[in-house]
Parts: sequence; structure tokens; C-alpha cells
Amino acid sequence: MAVGPSTFPADMPEISGLQIGVAEAGIKKPGRRDLVIMALDAGSRLAGTFTRNAFCAAPVHVARRHLKAEIDGPRYLVINTGNANAGTGEQGMTDALATCEFLADVAGCDAQAVLPFSTGVIGEPLPMDRLTGALPTAFAALGKGNWSDAAHGIMTTDTRPKGSWRSVTLANGECVTIAGVSKGSGMICPNMATMLGFVATDADLAIDQSALDEMLRRVVVRSFNSITVDSDTSTNDACMLAVTARAARVEGEDLVAFEAALADVMLELAQAIIRDGEGATKFVTLEVEEARSVEEARAVGFTVAHSPLVKTALYASDANWGRILAAVGRAPLENLEVDGVAITLNGVSIVEQGGRAASYTEAAGSAAMAEEELVIGIRLGRGQQKARIWTSDLSHDYVSINADYRS
Repeated sequence: MAVGPSTFPADMPEISGLQIGVAEAGIKKPGRRDLVIMALDAGSRLAGTFTRNAFCAAPVHVARRHLKAEIDGPRYLVINTGNANAGTGEQGMTDALATCEFLADVAGCDAQAVLPFSTGVIGEPLPMDRLTGALPTAFAALGKGNWSDAAHGIMTTDTRPKGSWRSVTLANGECVTIAGVSKGSGMICPNMATMLGFVATDADLAIDQSALDEMLRRVVVRSFNSITVDSDTSTNDACMLAVTARAARVEGEDLVAFEAALADVMLELAQAIIRDGEGATKFVTLEVEEARSVEEARAVGFTVAHSPLVKTALYASDANWGRILAAVGRAPLENLEVDGVAITLNGVSIVEQGGRAASYTEAAGSAAMAEEELVIGIRLGRGQQKARIWTSDLSHDYVSINADYRS
């Protein structure tokens, strides 16, 4: 179940300097693509954000370490699904490092030039015989134009692949391209990243590594860090931006246009996760305005988005707007003047001056709530700042999917 049609682009472009290979390792189930290698040309750069979960997975530790290694640069990303290699102690670290060393031997590079990523069941040992047995196959399959295979190869409970791309025309008429894929459906409340996201560009960005890292952080806050399915932050979240520098130089004002396009790609990938949220029947945008700070606006948006009562009302298309009101009221704000609060649902005024809007009718509220896509507008009446958060509803299927996840 997912909201809206599948929108994986049929014309996902190749990124010069990037190759993708996919294999079937049978890590959790036989006969499915579950191992992906992304190969970067020498001289490429990589920026990344990772989960802040204290129980972060072994591959997260290794990827962070290798990202900072003083070598010639990153060359390979290796991603497996079906097993998170999280909560696996020292053996998990040994297995994550062994994955890098095995691929490095196959590819003829430094093991620190390989970054591992895993997603799937937590607390189970990684089946290294199956993983390493399939790595040569994935390596031999490296080629261009394999974005669809990669998107399928990183899925877990996802019902469809997720991809996005943009082309940016520079002031001198030259073009650069940005493309990427993401995965995620449940355990989605990113904290510095998303479940897994991999974006690449052929642009030659005229910024140093620290500025590249900061650009990624800015874009992630407005995209992957502004979504929630179920308020659970994964142990394995990671979002990577690869810069192959095989196309035009991007500098000056062109950097602004490039970042805007990058933000569009990442927002589209993040929203695709919400549309494919486990059991989702609604795609919900929370627009919080008139806050004292962006942080305050985000806190209100996430409080409403995380409320099980709000989410179940959304699933039932029940215009029980008091649940939204109550969630706003318990958000971590100091001295909220409720008389200044106004709330709308798909443009229908439901709350004004802290109470039921005079124009509100149950029929109008029910009609708005019945829509597949909803916008909940919240005006706090205490400032000029705003934020947007995206979420889904909470259905019977969400419970079933997670109750049966390991079976």
C-alpha cells in the first residue's frame, strides 16, 4: 500500500564517474536483489550524514571512520539489505571491516576507500558467506544506467523503488546533473539522515570538503530530517552525496542554483518515503507558521505528526480535530497563547482564536479529511518563522507489517 502512483523516473540519467552493480546474495530471502556496489572514479569526493542513534550499526561506525581516512578518496560504497548488522557487538565490526577488505581485494584498492551500509533486521549476525560470495558478481555487473536496479536492491519493506534527478544549466550554458535513490518505509524519523539515501552529481563543485559537508547538512535538514512515519530513528540511517567532478565547474552564483536543485532531489526522495510509509493511506503536509523560531515550528510539526491519536484519525478519515488541537497544546513551547492559534485542514478553518472556528461544519471537515493528500496548517500567532514536516497515517497494515517483519 502506498499513496499516489509510483514515480520512479524512467529517464534516470547516468552520472559520469559513477558505476552501479547489483547481485542476489540471498541475505534474508533468495531470488531478490539485495547487494549493491557503487563505484566512484578516482578523484571523487563524498559527504555523508549518519544516524545519531547510540546503538548505531557497525557499518555506520566503519563508514564514518573511512569517510575521514587520509587516503586518495572514496572509491566504493557497498550496501546490503536483509540484515542491519546492528546490535551485533564486536562480531558486527569485524564483519563490516571484512566486507570492506574483501571488496578492496576484488577491486584492488585500499580497504579504507570502501564504505559499507546495511539495512534490515537488527541483532542478527551478517551472513558473511552469502555476502562475500555475491560481491564478485556485483562487482562484475558494474555499469552505467543501473539506478533502477540500485533502487530495488536497497529496498526492505518498501513497496516500490524511489528515485529522483535534476539537471542544472549554469550561467555559461553548460549543464550538470544530480541523481539519486533512497529507501525507507518504516522506522522512519531521521536524525541527521534518512534510512538510506545515495545521491551523486557529475558537477565539479568549487568548494572545499567542509563546505560540501555543510551543504549536505543544510539540504538534509529541509528534506530527510523533516519526515516521520512512526517516530523511530533507525540504527542504520545514512545519506551520502558523491561528487565525481566529471562535468562543468560550478562556482559563484551557480552554486546557489545547484544547491536548490540538490534540495529538490532530496526532498522528492524524502517525500517518496512518506508516500510509501508502511501501511500508509495518507500523505500529510504539516505547515507550521508564525512561530518564534524554525526550531519551535519544527517541534510543533513533529508533535502533531508523531501523535498516534492524530495518525489514527487520519487513517479513519475522522474529522476529530480536537486531537490536532491537543497535540499542538502539548508541544514543547513556552507560554503559548492559545487565543492566537489557528488551524486549517486542506483549507477548511477548524480552529480560530483557540477554539472551534465559527464557520466550521462537520461535513466540511469530513470532506477534507477524506482526501488522500492533506495539508494541516497551524498558525501559532507568536512570530515570523515557519517549517514544513511530512508524515503519514497509522493503519492496521502498519501493525501487521511490523508484527510479521521477521517471519
